[in-house]
Amino acid sequence: MRYLTSNNQPNLFLNDQNINHVIKASLEREINKIGPLKYSYSVFDKNNPNRYFCLSNYPEEWVEIYKAESYQYVDPLIKKSLNRTLPFYWDENILINLKLTLKKIMNAAKNADCGGGHTFILHDLNHYLARLNVIVDEQNSPELETQIKEKLQMLLMVTHNKLIDAYIERGNEEKKATEIFTTRENEILYWVSLGKTYFEIAMILGIKTGTVKFHMSNVVKKLCVCNAKQAIRVSAELGLINNLSSG
Repeated sequence: MRYLTSNNQPNLFLNDQNINHVIKASLEREINKIGPLKYSYSVFDKNNPNRYFCLSNYPEEWVEIYKAESYQYVDPLIKKSLNRTLPFYWDENILINLKLTLKKIMNAAKNADCGGGHTFILHDLNHYLARLNVIVDEQNSPELETQIKEKLQMLLMVTHNKLIDAYIERGNEEKKATEIFTTRENEILYWVSLGKTYFEIAMILGIKTGTVKFHMSNVVKKLCVCNAKQAIRVSAELGLINNLSSG
């Protein structure tokens, strides 16, 4: 698996709704072939626990409690998964054994007949812990057939690979977009977008006004628009205007 260069801001962690929708739809199609299972596929950054991502068909109450309480910091299933590579079965006893009390989420679990399940694990090259949790309810036996376990482990690997590849591809597309302009063109586009005149930009950058006009003309041509005003609008829509203060 290739390495993923990820954003350090937790609220931007794997947050592309289009990608996530496609991944979830694909995952649910495969899950439904096995049976009507409650599941969660999650990604946990082992270097930054605040970066947590999850797709699931769990009860909404459960999901909201988990997010609101930031349970990824204390989740005993994550703690156990960090030290394992093989799948494992779990129930309420794991909370007792680890002396952790997650009362709110366990009450939600009981109300939804979600008292135990199986966790499948993948440690990837990006230092992420990927997990597929499958819930066992009153209608399902705690023990899954070996063939089903193998399918679920493979499903985790395929799903996670799809997710990471999709985000790498998106990152490459964004990188190509920012490489449309030269460094000087980026500088001038930035200042023009702030409403600076060509004369003011020339003073700021220590170049001639004619040079500013030349570079802005190149920006207009590269975007296939008619003038600087349209170039600013299109660049803003595509996220091509770099904030020089942020480097």
